[in-house]
Order: sequence, then structure tokens, then C-alpha cells
Amino acid sequence: MIWAEAGFERGGRRVSGSGIPLLFPFPGRIAGGTFTFRGRAFAIEPSDGRGHAIHGFAHTRPWRVLDHERNRIVGEFHASVDDPRLLAYWPADFRIRAEYALHGNRLNGVYSIDNPSDQPLPVGFGTHPYFRVPLGGEDGAECVVTLPVSEEYELDDLVPTGLRFRLRDADAFHEGIPFGEMQFDNVFGGLVFAEDGWCRTTISDPSSRRRVAMTFDRPFTTCVVYTPGHREAVCIEPLTCVPNAVRLDAAGIPSGLRVLEPGESLVARVDIAVS
Repeated sequence: MIWAEAGFERGGRRVSGSGIPLLFPFPGRIAGGTFTFRGRAFAIEPSDGRGHAIHGFAHTRPWRVLDHERNRIVGEFHASVDDPRLLAYWPADFRIRAEYALHGNRLNGVYSIDNPSDQPLPVGFGTHPYFRVPLGGEDGAECVVTLPVSEEYELDDLVPTGLRFRLRDADAFHEGIPFGEMQFDNVFGGLVFAEDGWCRTTISDPSSRRRVAMTFDRPFTTCVVYTPGHREAVCIEPLTCVPNAVRLDAAGIPSGLRVLEPGESLVARVDIAVS
């Protein structure tokens, strides 16, 4: 159900283009790769082909496996331990732990982020799953995608400006859009959470009668929807903040950026189920 480029598992492919990349300590783009945080200026090498930094550092570097069982695995990336050079590019040391557990047809993901330093840590986090279309059926264009969003952010060169507006056709997103009609690299907000505290999106294949449902909890505030050019997958990316959050926050524009004080932590959950 998760799409990956042929040969991806052997390395040498674009790491953000397959599977479920983890975007940390910032998801999406930072305009120009430069920002200021509490009077300190930082510059990150542009990496998106447009002159912007993109998707953080954790997805391009090896993680340490802390625990591995038959249906469970735990990995960790800690900047000062695993790549100390990163401390020059971000305001504080950072650490993320990912725990995956497989229970029947459901993959549970728990992501724990903490500030191990003595400085304030600005953070954003997101997952970037590539859901395969079709889901075993004959035609991906017939697959129907539901998106629990009600707002959209204005973009300039794929970077949010901070302006957002209500979706006039939000009901269509909630009821489902055929993949054949989707052409997106868009940032959405106004997520709709159920009474149980979870937000839910689905992909249904009418031919195979298979469905993938992804649910995520309230630390997530934003959702990027991306349809890769190969048209073999759709990406539905829950984020804890808007892309470009560190720059928007510095300009006084609400962005969802979290600032963890020393010793503070954040836990986010994403479940994926197949039926």
C-alpha cells in the first residue's frame, strides 16, 4: 500500500521520494534556507531545486535502532550524537524517536520529540507517506481520496506566505475527490477532528474494494497534499506547523511553530490501516 521507487531499499535514490519520510526539525520549505530565531541568524543550504531548504535533516541521515522485535521497531536520531555538524544550522540540539508497531492490518506510529539542550528549540514535524494508487485495482484515476480540510494557504513559489482562506468546496474534499481530478502540491489547514480527537483521511479503490485510512492526533495542525508527477501515488502529509514556520513566526504570523524549552517534549501519533 506504500509506494517506493524501484531500488529504493538499496540506497542511491532520492530519500524524500519514497516510503514514509519523516520531516524534522522542520517540514516543508524554508524560504531561501535562511531565518532568524531570537536574534540569531541561520542559513541552511537550499535543497529543493528552487533555492529553498526543505524537509529538515532527519530523513537524509542514518538513525540508530534502539529496539527491534517481530512486530515493533524503535529508532532515534539525536543531532549532537548522530551528526554534530547540524548544530550550526539550528538554534538548539534536537532529538526524535520513532516507534512503529504492526497489529494485523494497522501500523501504529508514535513520534516523540524532545529538547535535550539548554536552549529553546523551535520545531516542526511531519510525515510524508506515499500511498500507492491504485490499491490493487485497475485504474488509479478512479480511487477516491477524502481530505478533512477546510482552509488553504497562499503559496509563493511553493512557500506559504501566511495568508489563508476558507475553501468554498470543502464539502467536496470531505466527501472524496477522484484521484484522476487531483493535481496538488498544496498546503491546507482547518483540519476537522472527530470527537475522539483524531483526524481521518482515506483512499478508496472501487475496483479492488480496498481502502487505506490514516488517522492522526491534535499535535498536527496542517496537511500538505502532493501528487507526484509519476501519478503512481498520492502524498497526504500531516504537519505540526505550516511550512516556512520559522520565518512566519519571526514575522508575527501564526504558523503552529512549537518552541520547546530545555527538557520539554512533544508526542504525535499517526496510524495507517488497510481494509
